[in-house]
Amino acid sequence: MSNLDRVCLVGGSGFVGRHIAERLAARGVRVIIPTRNRERAKTDLIVLPSVELVSADVNDRTQLSELVAGCDAVVNLVGILHEARSGDFRRAHLALTEECIAACARHGVRRYLHMSALGAGPSAPSEYQRTKGEAEQRVAAAAAAGLQATIFRPSVIFGDGDSFLTLFARLLAFSPFVPLGSPDARFQPVWVEDVADAFVASLDLPQTIGQCYDLAGPDVFTLRELVKLVGVVTGNERPVLGLSDGLSRLQARVFGALPVKLITYDNYLSMTVDNVSSAPWPAVFGRAPSALEPIARQYLGNATPRGRYQAFRYRAGR
Repeated sequence: MSNLDRVCLVGGSGFVGRHIAERLAARGVRVIIPTRNRERAKTDLIVLPSVELVSADVNDRTQLSELVAGCDAVVNLVGILHEARSGDFRRAHLALTEECIAACARHGVRRYLHMSALGAGPSAPSEYQRTKGEAEQRVAAAAAAGLQATIFRPSVIFGDGDSFLTLFARLLAFSPFVPLGSPDARFQPVWVEDVADAFVASLDLPQTIGQCYDLAGPDVFTLRELVKLVGVVTGNERPVLGLSDGLSRLQARVFGALPVKLITYDNYLSMTVDNVSSAPWPAVFGRAPSALEPIARQYLGNATPRGRYQAFRYRAGR
């Protein structure tokens, strides 16, 4: 990998980060991954050559600065879908981005990759989207001042170990039916491997500097269609009861008050805007994105004759 010896992956112990770490390690790049729970993270990452898990709190300015020192690039993947306490979105998305940029400036790190989200914007309906949008503005301002930044805006990301389709698969395994809020919300799911490939490839491609890329798969689904598809590929088809907008809001508020948050009101607000892109997959990354269904079939684990028959029926519209 051109002129890169050491990369800091902020948020690297998460779903996307593990895939990026694998690719960087395969190229011999030393990968620094800060984590507050080294024991939980080490199972997947400790076996990777040249990956160093560091017990650290990236929200601590001094610790973050020490991690960035000596790196050739910083990749910020941090994102949360739910707030445990008020202000968590701003701390995780905006304040941490500002500290990453400041640490890069302090230590002369010029290359910076940033994970945003499709639909992010300072005037978007949800706090998740607004804080992601404000963070994009900070990155753009730093890029104008000389930081070699690239921003990625994926739709919902799927793949083995995700918290999206896998969650539906678990629910369908025991629920007799699914009361589904925001059933007509539209998504353009993108495979985690395609996202990781784009991040790593951009480190070799100077033409990606200063760019902002939408990352979305080839197909658009409503939430209802996604839940039905998961039922098909797992062999656990269930009736899907689409809730009205009022009931969707109520469900989100009730579920958001529970200790384990499947959905919150902020998530509901995010889904009032289609999570799709009008832009094609960026040609600079060399190949088309992968379709969801065949990959979901593999990692959701249903290869039975019944599952294959049900999938045929789904594609045939029966």
